[in-house]
Order: sequence, then structure tokens, then C-alpha cells
Amino acid sequence: MPASTAQNLVSLFRSSAILSFRRFKTSAVKKKRSSFGPSSLSAATATKKKPSTSASSDDAALKKYVSSIKPSSSSSASSEAKLLLKHFKAPPSSKTSTSTVSNASGSSLLSIVSDSLTSDCRDDDEDESAKQLLSDASSILCDEMDLEWDDEFEDTDKSGNVIILPWLSRLKNSNISIQRKEVSRDKKHKFSFKQVQCTRHDRMVKMCATKLGSDAALEIFAKLGQESGPREYNSFVKICITKARDSTDDDISLQQIAIAYQILKLARERGVGLGKETYGHILMYLIDFGMVEEFFFFHELFRDDNPESVPLLAYYEMLLWISVQNEVKIQELCLSVATDDAEEKLYPRESLLLALCESDRKEEFLLLLETLDITKVTSVAFLESIFRALGKFFLEPYTERFLLVLKGSVIGAEIISNFILLYSISIPNLSVDDIVKKFQTLHTKFEALPNSTQYGKLIGYCCEFFKVHEALNVVDEAFKSGTALELETFHSILDACDRSCEFNLVHQIKSRITQHNLNPNNETFRKMILLYVKMKDFEGAYGLISDLRKINLTPTASMYNAILAGYFREKNIQSARYVLKQMKDANVKPDASTYGYLIANSQSEKDLTKFYEDLIESGISPTKNVFMALINAYASFGQFRKAKEVILDKKIPVKYLNEIKSVLVGALASNGEVSCALEMYAEMKGAECDLDPKAIKSIIEHFQSEGELNKSLDLLEELKDSPYWTDACFKVISHCVQHEDLRSTVDLLKQLKDKFIDAEAAQEVMFDEVFCLFVEKEPTDMHFGLNLLQAVKEELGIRPSRKSLDFLLSACVITKDSKSSFLIWKEYEKAGLPYNVLSFVRMYQALLASGDDKSAAKLLNKIPKYDPHVRCVLKACQQTYKKPQSIKTKGRKKAKAAAVELLDNLEAKTE
Repeated sequence: MPASTAQNLVSLFRSSAILSFRRFKTSAVKKKRSSFGPSSLSAATATKKKPSTSASSDDAALKKYVSSIKPSSSSSASSEAKLLLKHFKAPPSSKTSTSTVSNASGSSLLSIVSDSLTSDCRDDDEDESAKQLLSDASSILCDEMDLEWDDEFEDTDKSGNVIILPWLSRLKNSNISIQRKEVSRDKKHKFSFKQVQCTRHDRMVKMCATKLGSDAALEIFAKLGQESGPREYNSFVKICITKARDSTDDDISLQQIAIAYQILKLARERGVGLGKETYGHILMYLIDFGMVEEFFFFHELFRDDNPESVPLLAYYEMLLWISVQNEVKIQELCLSVATDDAEEKLYPRESLLLALCESDRKEEFLLLLETLDITKVTSVAFLESIFRALGKFFLEPYTERFLLVLKGSVIGAEIISNFILLYSISIPNLSVDDIVKKFQTLHTKFEALPNSTQYGKLIGYCCEFFKVHEALNVVDEAFKSGTALELETFHSILDACDRSCEFNLVHQIKSRITQHNLNPNNETFRKMILLYVKMKDFEGAYGLISDLRKINLTPTASMYNAILAGYFREKNIQSARYVLKQMKDANVKPDASTYGYLIANSQSEKDLTKFYEDLIESGISPTKNVFMALINAYASFGQFRKAKEVILDKKIPVKYLNEIKSVLVGALASNGEVSCALEMYAEMKGAECDLDPKAIKSIIEHFQSEGELNKSLDLLEELKDSPYWTDACFKVISHCVQHEDLRSTVDLLKQLKDKFIDAEAAQEVMFDEVFCLFVEKEPTDMHFGLNLLQAVKEELGIRPSRKSLDFLLSACVITKDSKSSFLIWKEYEKAGLPYNVLSFVRMYQALLASGDDKSAAKLLNKIPKYDPHVRCVLKACQQTYKKPQSIKTKGRKKAKAAAVELLDNLEAKTE
């Protein structure tokens, strides 16, 4: 809903509140509250109120209900809600966030609406005002969903009941085909209207429930003449459960459950039938939080309201016992259907099997599978779940038995082929190549021929894991069997080539498209051009554009944009300008993306301004990427004021404003304006705006001073659930090592260790990198390095790797600390790492650098010297550290650099 519409609606609600206040002053009628206890939740009754003479019966029922569902606040909660909250147990807090949910922003508006709805006394003039208010509000809400209807399908005779169809009177034999096309278009128009209406309705319900609360929003819909049906009640219940899940406050969660219960009760009173879409949300919430008593309270409510839902309720009950790990109840449910072959047990058996399919209960799944008659299963969707579970548990004998039975039934070959696919891709720990072989083997065994849909799904599965070669093999198998594939299948392979950097495979894909006479479209060519460009084969990309004319296709701006971006990546400005000439010759007009690339790669501020003016003059609306390019370009030229002015442009859509502001924060930080970036970050955070994690990461990366370390740690917390957290964490660790902040370094390493707890190789590389950072800072002493080594061993329980100890020995060379080098030398033995040539050479270098020639001479006798590279390194070390003091410093530095280079070459050879 646009902001202006929302403001109009709020204004009407406030006018309604003023009207309510006037009524209150002329009324002495007091409202009564209904109350109920925990024992009567499912059959609660409220005391009836005497309606005023001017109020309808609907208004009386409405006021009675609204009076019992006041806004959710601790000071004004109704007694009914309080008792209901007492009945429920607080769900265990599973979230670690410290944020709390606040309804303060909408409380005043909600109270205004409630007051306007619960007024009892009305004057004649005020009734007219109320009707006018409701009419205006209804028009505002309905305008939000209004679409143009074809009036000729709405025409009716006002004087009678005869429907007039204008198109019928104009029907002639000469234009019957045209009329049929018009009727078809009108039918599609009405279908599209229904689809859009559903989307807009859901969005409007969500907005009203968020601003007013679910209970009050329901009453608003009723007062506006909007009859609430299952769709409205489902939406409101879903919103309540979502709020309950998101909240970390147990009281707020229980209040939302109480509101959901009241909505259900209201639906029952109004005779609205609710199905799985409604009670599924509530039951799954109670299952996830292990609320057994509350689950069966709602379970009985739904069972009594809809007896036909009993089999499906068994599904949720099994999920509950699996969730709380109640083995006794799980066995009882399984035995209750496994020992009885009666027809009425078929549906509960399917429901229990469906729950077991979604869990890891293999034994119980097998128990019920033995009693299942696969030919009596009620739906194909359930059979699909069965075959997925058969693959997950790798039960091939059962799979082949069921496929054999189904082959002799009325189920078509296409469905059986789909079952084989689902089984194959569900097998765990199986490579994509083996899954393809399993798919082919089972089809051959049961003489089933996959169609284009199944081949397409299998190819899509291969592309999902970037197995492009396997996908192409499936393509060849499909064409070999005479099955034609959809063009979208090749699009998915081209996308997988891009993501997996297998750019060169575009030649094979193009060959197959040509060989099998497929008709590629513009999108196919665009994707292939992109791969050619990423291979830096610009001639091949231009060749594809030339091929377009052969099949009567016209090149598009997006094709040239791919080539343009490629030249800009190569910093080839001259060739990029040539692309613009090619576009002009081909009569292809630049689009917003073209100008975005030009602005982002402008060589001067003058060029930047010219490109943007050309974009505006051409009548192209700037996109968010254009505004982002403007910000980055201005910031790169040092024009920070102009970069900040970009976000003031009224052409920026409101929904993209925060994203563009985030780019500004990142651009300021990247170009040295960290303080300005922090100020803007603080403003956005104060305004509760969402900041792009990339912007926060950019700020962290450009901190320099020690005083900003604490701010870096605070910003890192903002990225906790972001994919950028790991990179940012390494950057903060780099800051900590640079300033030798041991405590922060260890704490961050512990967080990284917990994140990569199942990746030992990643952990080893991570700790090696930290010790490498210590060497790169060229320390003056070994205190931080030795303390870090001790903390890694004792606090983190990590055994140092050979590389980590090698880095520490290198640090001893820099600090000329022989004592520390002996301590690190002993760590090799403690870690169970035998000494090798590299460790001997590094230790020898450390001893020479520290001036301990005697120890160095003893160690030299132990170093194997059969390798000529080793002898060269030893000689270089001796020349570096044993030269007389009269040698010039410049010469010593050259010798030292030569020694380090030889040592690196030796290490590379050893690896």
C-alpha cells in the first residue's frame, strides 16, 4: 500500500476516534467484559450486552468481541487473555538474541480503532458521520486492490434480472474467430485479476495486522463491509504465529497464541470452516517448542470442529512425539495402525508414514511400510514422499518391489519415471555421477523411458552441484533416446557453467544446440556471450551477435552490455568505446545498465556528468544500479558531497533507498572517509533502517588505528548471521594481531573454531594464517607470539601445526631471540611433529641471527646436506649473519633477502 494511502487510512481512523469520543460524552452505558477460565477454553461463553436501539445485531456481537481483545499491553489486558496466558506454559527460549518485540509503535493506533469500534451510543448525526467514515475507509482499502474491469462483462439490466451480453448481439459469422479471441483474452484478464487480487489481498491483510493487530484488523474488515472468510482468518493466524516465533519474550509469544485462539473462536462462532492451512501453523509452533499440553488442547479443538481432520492430526501428533523423543508414544501410534489392516486405518497409516518420512526413524518407517498396500495409496504426492524416504534410507529392495507393483497398475510410465528420479537423488553420500547411473539402471531394469521433464529435473540436479560435465552426459543420453529437451534446460547448464567457472564448455553447449536444431532465443545468446567474454574471447562473443541475423533475431542491449563489462574489467577503455559504436551501428539503444557501466568506469567527473545527462535526456528511468554507480564514481573522484547528494534524488524508489544508502556508507569507508561512514551508519541504525552487511564489512576493513578496535568488534556483532562475517572476522583478527590484543584475538579465534567445528582442514589453515600475520608485522619481541601459542593450546585445545611453528621460528629470526627459538623447537616434539630439513634450516637461521654461533654450529652438523638447494641456503645464512660489522648495511640486507628467497624455494620444492 502506498504511503499516501496508509496516511489517509490512519487519518480516517483518527476521525473515527474523535467521533467515538463524542459518543462517549453522551453515553452512560458501561461495557461488560466476558471472562472464562482454563477449564472452559474450548467452550467459553461471553455475557451478552444489550444493544442500543440504533445498533445492528452484528455491531453488538462485534463490540462484545472487541471489548474482550484489548491491545496487547501488561496494563490493559483483558481478564480473558490473562487467564488464557496462565493456561499456557511459556515456550523455552530457543533464540539467543537479546532484542525484544515492542508493540509501542502501533498501540496508540490500535486503541483508537478499538475505541471507535466499541462505542455503544449513537446520535443520528453521528451515525451518518460514522457511515461516511466507513465508506471512505472502505474505498481506500478497495482502491488498493482495484483493477480495470471490462464493463461489457458487468452490464446487467437494471430493471430486470436478464443478463445482457453485448458481445453476443454483435456476433457475426464473418468475425467469429476475432470474437473468440476477445472472449479468450477477457477470460485470461479475469484469471489474472484473481491472481493479482489474492496477492494484493494477502499484502493488505499483513499490513493491517501489523499496524493494528490481528484481532482489531478482523473487526475493521467486518465494519468496512469486508466479509471475513477462511482466507482472512488463515492470514491473521499465520501472522500471530510468526510474531510468536520471532519474539524472544515469552509473554509476548503467549499473547500472540492467545490472540490466535480468540481468532479461531470467532471463526467458529461465525461458522467459518478452517482447514489445515489454519491449524497447521499453530500445531507446528507448539511442536517446535515441545508444548505437549497446549498441543492437545488445540488438537481437541480442531478435532471437534472438523472430524474429517483426524487422520491428518495423527501426522502432527507423530511429529510431536518425535520432537520430544517420547519413544513409548511413537511405538503406540505405530502399533495402533500396523496391527490392524482395516480400511479405516489406511488414512492414519499414511499420515504416520508421512511424518516418519520427514524424520530419521528408519525402524518405525519399515514397520509401517511392511503393512502398506502401495496400490491403495490415495495420492501421488504421498507416493513421492515414500520414494524420497526409500532413497534417504537406501531401501533398494523395497523400491524395486514397489516399482514392480506400480508398473502393473494404472499409474502411467511418466509417474513411475518420476518416482525413480526422486529415489535416486535422495540417496545420501552418493556422487552425482553415481546418481545418474542409478537413474539409468532403474529405468532400464523396469523398461521405463524418461521423458523430457525427468531428464530436465536430473540435469537441473546436476547443475545444482555444478556438475556440468555430468549434465552434458545426460543431455547426450536424452537425445540418444529420441527425447527432445526444453531450451530452459540449456539455460540452466549455461548458468552452472558461469557459477562453476567452466566457461570453455560453452563451445560444447553451442555445438549441441546447433546439432539438434534447437531454436535459441535472445536469452540463450546473452548467456553464451557472457561465457565467451569471461573467457576473454571477445571475437567469439561478436561472432555470436553476427549469428543472430541468420535466425532472424535482433541483438539486444544486454548482449552488448556483457561485452562492455568485460572490456571494463580488462581496463580496455578503447575497446569499450568501440562497443558503443557497434551498438549505434546495429541501431541498439543503450539501456540503464549500459549507462550504469559507463558511469561506474568514468575516467573523469566530466564524463560521469555527461553519461548521466545522456541517460536522463534519453528518457530512461535510472535504476538502483545507476544510483549506486553514481555514488561510487563520485566517491572515487573525492566528490563526497555530491555522493551524499545522490541519495536525495526523488527518482530513487523508496524500497531501494536503504540499499543505496548502504552503498554510500561503503563508498565513504573505501575512500578514506571512515568517520563520515560511521556517522551515516549511526544515523541509519538510529532510524532502524536495514544496513547492507557489505557496508559494515567495508567499514571494518578500513579501520586503521588501535582506538577503533572496540568499534570493529561492535560492528562485527552486527554481521553475526551474515555470510560476510567470516571475512570481516579475519580482518578484525588482523587488527588485533597488529596491535597485539591477545584477549580479543583468542575470543575471535574461538568463534571461528565453533563456526568451522566440522572442518578440521579449515581450522588448521585459519590458525596458520594468524601466526603468519604475526610474522608479517615484523615484531620486536616474541611475547605476543608465545602467549598466543599457549592460548591456542590451552584455551582452544588446538595442536599447533608444522606451518604455525615454522612461522614462529621465522619470527625468532626477526626478533633475534634464541631463547624463544629453543622453546618453539621443543613444541615440535610435543606436537608429535618430526624435524625435517626446513625446520632444521629455520632453527639454524634463528640461532645465527641471535648471535648464538656455538649452538648454530652444533645444529649444522645434524642438517642433511645432500640437496644442493639446502647447501645454498646454509651458505646464504652464513654470509648474512656471520659477516664482520664493517660490512655495509645495504649489502647485509641483500644477503638476507637472498637467504629468505632460497629458503622459500626450498620450501616450495619440499611441498
